[in-house]
Amino acid sequence: MELLRRLVLGSLMVAGTTGLGVGAWALATPREQRMREIAKELPETNPLRRAEKRRQNELVMAAIKEAAETNENVARRPPRDWSK
Repeated sequence: MELLRRLVLGSLMVAGTTGLGVGAWALATPREQRMREIAKELPETNPLRRAEKRRQNELVMAAIKEAAETNENVARRPPRDWSK
């Protein structure tokens, strides 16, 4: 009987602790409206920032393509020579 009592109490303690953790998690997460506000403030939503990032990605891809097409060790190339 003592074993059953200990098992029940242990299970209740684990369930209670888990419940408190889930409750705290639910309170800490932002609501849907706040998540939308946060998404609006992200730098990726700024069209100018997106254009800059797109241009940077194009330059990186061009450098990778050039490096793949040549036998030269492009890692040793001076930075000013990348704008060929």
